[in-house]
Amino acid sequence: MAAGTRRIKSVEDSIRDTDEPGHRLKRHLSGLDLTVFGVGVIIGTGIFVLTGVVARDQSGPAVAISFVIAGVVCGLAALCYAEFASTVPVAGSAYTFSYATFGELIAWIIGWDLVLELALGAATVAVGWSGYLNQLLDDLGIPLPTSIAGEEATFNIPAVVIVALMTTVLVLGIKLSSQVTSVIVAIKVAIVLLVIAVGIFYVKAANYTPFVPPAQPAEAGASGWDAPLIQTLFGFDQGTFGWGGVIAGAAVVFFAFIGFDIVATAAEETKDPGKDLPRGIIGSLAICTLLYVAVSLVVVGMQNYADLSAEAPLAEAFSAEGLSFFSTVISVGALAGLTSVVMILMLGQSRVLFAMSRDHLLPPSFASVHPKYGTPYKITIATGVFVAVLAAVVPLEELANLVNIGTLFAFVLVSIGVIVLRRTRPDLPRAFRVPLMPVLPIVSTLACLYLMLNLPGETWLRFLVWMALGIAVYYLYGRRKSRFTTPGGREDAAAANAARKA
Repeated sequence: MAAGTRRIKSVEDSIRDTDEPGHRLKRHLSGLDLTVFGVGVIIGTGIFVLTGVVARDQSGPAVAISFVIAGVVCGLAALCYAEFASTVPVAGSAYTFSYATFGELIAWIIGWDLVLELALGAATVAVGWSGYLNQLLDDLGIPLPTSIAGEEATFNIPAVVIVALMTTVLVLGIKLSSQVTSVIVAIKVAIVLLVIAVGIFYVKAANYTPFVPPAQPAEAGASGWDAPLIQTLFGFDQGTFGWGGVIAGAAVVFFAFIGFDIVATAAEETKDPGKDLPRGIIGSLAICTLLYVAVSLVVVGMQNYADLSAEAPLAEAFSAEGLSFFSTVISVGALAGLTSVVMILMLGQSRVLFAMSRDHLLPPSFASVHPKYGTPYKITIATGVFVAVLAAVVPLEELANLVNIGTLFAFVLVSIGVIVLRRTRPDLPRAFRVPLMPVLPIVSTLACLYLMLNLPGETWLRFLVWMALGIAVYYLYGRRKSRFTTPGGREDAAAANAARKA
């Protein structure tokens, strides 16, 4: 294991790899494109569903504060991502950052971990997309059989179709992907703004009282592996409502913010990464936090939090006011939202795996770039097939928490890594620097760990099993095939270690 941690790939080597013939990606993206990508992947069903669910079950009207807390935690991690991405403008995001700071083994682990966030996340969202499509078709009187569409499908055909379409768009070029995302994001943001603008006229001040409902003990049922790990380890049961419920709600709505880090995976395809990446990462997160807070305040103002629906709280709140037309509008917004989420999650996954293939930790043939479209088409198609199979046949509801824990684990390593790289390579040019170093990265690390502890013990067990499987794959394949096993690779390792010690 120690050998893997000594294999540190220098920042200079990572940047040099971006100009290798046959592995060079096209730089088409601007700061605005990256912001649109970020908004495109962050805003999904969370804004239409989680707002009401968390308000009803955990936070009450203070769900807006839950969103703010989750947004602040993500914001701290976003600052760390922004410094890393502007310093190491290479595809791969947290994988590449970890390779430059912790070494090959940790880089492999984080790359393996990101599959939980990206591929599993894309499959989960594709299944959700199928459900919203069938709901919309049902409103039109032409529903599909539940055996082939929706979350209970035996073989989910619409989910496979949307994955195939988005894979095709990704193969045809990053610029086309950006243009498609821009159109989709414009549609869903317009619908979100329409919901806010109309809903605000139906807000009742009485529904905001009490803003933070009195704390209540949690209902019996969550115990053992089903209980949050913090409860199992320390006997700490936050219960529901009160400020404990507000914080617990933040751990749930955190799922709605997943995706801003994917902006960093497109670093190698950005025109001016030093400036555009921080703008895209931080800008998209700020926009989405404002929209989430606004929507949550509207939905709890329109309907008492205790009466909110679990399945479609926003749509039901409008229906209760006689505005049933907005149920269809919200379904269209959710459908549009999920379309871009599927595409950008697969974009992020393909870029991480592309970087790993270029380092020979995965078969290097996958790192080929299409001569015409300038995209890593082989690994993109492989990602699409993998996600389509998951979305078609695997029941994903119980695995959804793995997306959260995988993302938080990546945030922890990036937050620690930005401190390490400041100490080991203070000479590197940094277009963006995290302020109040090392305080903010430390706070980010602790906040992410705390949210991880609020996830069920069962999720932790599955996460550890997945990590153990990843380490086994590394020693059976990645460690032996790595570029560091070649004479040139060994020289690079020696140079990197010398740079660390200097």
